[in-house]
Amino acid sequence: MATKTQTLGVNTPATGLSNEEILRYSRHLIMPEVGMDGQLKLKNARVLLIGTGGLGAPLGLYLAAAGVGKLGLVDFDVVDFTNLQRQVTFGTTDVGKHKSEAARARLSNLNPDIEIQSFETQLTSANALELFKDFDIIVDGTDNFPTRYLVNDACILLGKPNVYGSIFRFEGQATVFGMPDGPCYRCLYPEPPPPGLVPSCAEGGVLGVLPGIVGSIQAMETIKLILGAGDSLVGRLLLFDALGMKFRELKLRKNPDCPMCGKNRTIHQLIDYFEFCGVRGEEAPAPDLQVPEMTPRELKARLDRGDDLYILDVREPHEYQICNIKGHLLPLGELPRRVHELDSSREIVAHCRSGKRSAEAVDFLRKAGFRKIHNLKGGILAWSDEVDPSVPKY
Repeated sequence: MATKTQTLGVNTPATGLSNEEILRYSRHLIMPEVGMDGQLKLKNARVLLIGTGGLGAPLGLYLAAAGVGKLGLVDFDVVDFTNLQRQVTFGTTDVGKHKSEAARARLSNLNPDIEIQSFETQLTSANALELFKDFDIIVDGTDNFPTRYLVNDACILLGKPNVYGSIFRFEGQATVFGMPDGPCYRCLYPEPPPPGLVPSCAEGGVLGVLPGIVGSIQAMETIKLILGAGDSLVGRLLLFDALGMKFRELKLRKNPDCPMCGKNRTIHQLIDYFEFCGVRGEEAPAPDLQVPEMTPRELKARLDRGDDLYILDVREPHEYQICNIKGHLLPLGELPRRVHELDSSREIVAHCRSGKRSAEAVDFLRKAGFRKIHNLKGGILAWSDEVDPSVPKY
């Protein structure tokens, strides 16, 4: 059942709206559900965005356009060309700039009447509570499990609503965590998935328009919380399938035994979330995978002198079409049933995009009895950087 959106008790400033603001927000003001009182609530609201990328782009643009009085932007990354396919806050001239500052400049141009504060820092257990305390609503636009758990726990400790969204390939989801009597992220996901089980967007991809849809839903939920209007997603997980163009929802219940928001809370402070999630860095091989490696320059030198090396490409066929170094394609997922196709007497150099999947392939093949095998350190990305810049990066 839908939950009536609860007002956050945002105080109405005494100054009202200027004539220019009345003109800017006129399409809001003529709606009885918003009106002058609602627009003043928006003007006095303080919203912190965690991430300014895929989800953060529509969030920032629409919340700024709506007149949210203070926006905080937390991001420590820089803009690169791969972002431009979906992170519509940024343009080509922003490549190489810090995302938080590039986003601040874009949003200030969109609406110079609001306050925008950028935090060029990584969100950590050491700074989350301090960053969150001066904002009414926290909006999670992150793309990794440690930060999602961190955002959730900090919101619960401070009593802040957490407007959540996530995306992958053609699918997205959104809900609101952290409201009174509502569930939190740990109620939905008590334990993080095993490391490597869920690919990142860098590994699995994402349709560029998808974050625009899900981020806009998050912006809508944020505005409803500020206005105290409509039916909230509290207690409902909205699922979106872009290929099927279908929405469905799952009912979420507060877990009375939740260690974070349950009656007998066992978590009373922020923890090490990378350790909790078993995360070692999305592009790095597992530390326990001590596999033999070969650098791109070493491989190039050996190929130039005519050494008999078998280049094993464990990426997917669509990746091979983007770029390749004329290796033999055998996707990692097919390796166990096709291992007989490889000659264990030949020297093999395995590679993938970044070196992570190929490290797993080398580890598997060594356990299967292969001895003359190496992992190409850094994958085809490093090959492009160190040997052949004509090989495109993705």
